Formats: sequence, structure tokens, C-alpha cells
Amino acid sequence: MADGQPKLGPVRIFAPRRSALAVLAAGAIASTAVGTRNLLSGQALKAREVIPKSWDIPPRADGVYAPGGGPVQRWQRDVPVDIHLMVFGDSTATGYGSTDAAETPGARLSRELAELSGRRIRLSTKAIVGATSKGLSGQVDAMFVAGPPPDAAVIMIGANDVTLLNGIPQSARRLGDAVKRLRASGAVVVVGTCPDFGIITAIPQPLRWVARSRGLRLARAQARAVRAAGGVPVPLADLLTPEFRKAPTELFSADGYHPSGAGYALATQQLLPALSHALGETSDTLPWLSKAAESRSLATRLRMLARIWPRRTTGVPAPLVIPAG
Repeated sequence: MADGQPKLGPVRIFAPRRSALAVLAAGAIASTAVGTRNLLSGQALKAREVIPKSWDIPPRADGVYAPGGGPVQRWQRDVPVDIHLMVFGDSTATGYGSTDAAETPGARLSRELAELSGRRIRLSTKAIVGATSKGLSGQVDAMFVAGPPPDAAVIMIGANDVTLLNGIPQSARRLGDAVKRLRASGAVVVVGTCPDFGIITAIPQPLRWVARSRGLRLARAQARAVRAAGGVPVPLADLLTPEFRKAPTELFSADGYHPSGAGYALATQQLLPALSHALGETSDTLPWLSKAAESRSLATRLRMLARIWPRRTTGVPAPLVIPAG
């Protein structure tokens, strides 16, 4: 540089980081949004036509279950019981899809709990076919009207919240409120969270993927709400999906949507450890808790990585520094 000429500093040229491909992709997404929504709406209408309507009355299994098996005794005020178990929720809680009262979740839990504890178990079912989380408050109200609260409660809810597009945070909050009321009454509470819609092959894609995504999000929100309210969440989607994928014919009922008797037996195997643990009948660690802790640890590590990972652009052009000379 010649003497006497002004010294130039760095020249700052602003260039956008977003590529032309990103711009084109954004435009494509916007242009297809309406078409995608129409496709999903059409598939939902078709699915509602195909999905069987749950008009049939599910088997009634209420009564008193004694150790050693034998017939279920009708409960009356003079009939002695040791543990009162009450079941809340939707059609899966009622055992819809099973062909015999002995196959319902309530019956299986009562029978297994009686054998495990050596006590007499009274089963009462408040669950209603087609119920959503909005109906849980009414089911708990009915419990208080009918008599003293139970010693233990099992809730299975969530599928209808997904199909009816109820808000995920609101649905989880309503479940948490029900658990809180039951815990305040002195009952231990176990909740089977929302199942996995991805295993219902009668629902076409991409609707099945959308329903599965919402269902898994709801299950996670349910688990947080249940734990915060003092209950025990059981991740049915995680625990049951592999088995249902292997043997759908055996584990689904004739309608292709609700579990069969064998499917409910599998679900009961997941709920029973949590129920017996909550009642103090067993001290074993619940099998899925270590996996949940591992997942939380992984999530923590990912959050830490996100803090040190290069941040994505905000859309503001970044300066390119070109030395002069």
C-alpha cells in the first residue's frame, strides 16, 4: 500500500445463510399443507366408517375374588373383603373385546392380586366405553356417591382423547386431577397410559403415523401428570407394542382395534407389578423404571449438548469479513 493513502479496514458484506433449496422447500411445504390436511381428513372419515362402533355391553366382572380361585361372589355389605379395587377409564378398562368376564383387566387383576396377597379382593368397575379424560371426573364423582373410596384404583385412558383430537396438555391435566382426587381419598393409583396407535394396521398411513405421534406424546404427558399427582404410570405403549406386532391375530379382538382376552392378559401382566408394589405386597423394583431413568439421563445429556452445539440461524444475514488489500 502506497504511503499517504488511507488505510482501509475490513469490508463487511452481508450474505444470507438460507440456501435457495431451503427457500424452495419452505414454499413446497406451504403449497402442500392444504392437500395434506385434506388427505388426513379424508382418511379420518374413512377410518371412522371402518372402526367398529362399541355399542355392545362389555362383560361385567364385578364381585369378590378369593384366594384359591372358585366362583366370583356377589358383593353385599355383609360380605367380608380385604382390598377394594376400582377400575376407571375407557373401553379398554372395561375389557371391551373380550368374550368372557374372566378375561377383562379388572377380573384378571383381582384374581392375580388375590392369589399373590392371599386376600379377598372386591372389584368395582366405573369405566365407561367411549370415555375420554373429560369423563374421569364424573367417574370419580360416581365413586363417592356409591360409597367409601377404594383401597386401590386402576385407570386406563387416552385412546379416545387422541381420536377426538382433545388437547394433549388438557387431557393429561384432567387425568392428573383425577389421580389427585383418588390419592387424597387414600387410594393407591396405577395408570396404564395411552396405547400405541402404530400397531393398528387398519388405520391407513399417514393417518396412523399422525395418531401414533399424538398418542405417544399424550402418553409422556400422562406419565408426568400421574407422577406429579402421586400415582404410578405404566407405559403400555412401550411394554405392549413389541408383542402386539409379533402376534396381532392373537392379541387383537375380532374388531381389530380392541385387545382380545389374550391381549388383556398381556396388559394385566404389566399392570399387576405396579399395583402390588403400590399396595405393599411386593418390594421388587418395577421392570420399566430403570429404562425410564436411563431415558431421562439420555435426555439430560442431549439438553447439555444442545447448549454447546452451534445454534441455528435466526434468519438474520451473517457478515462475511473480507480483508482489504
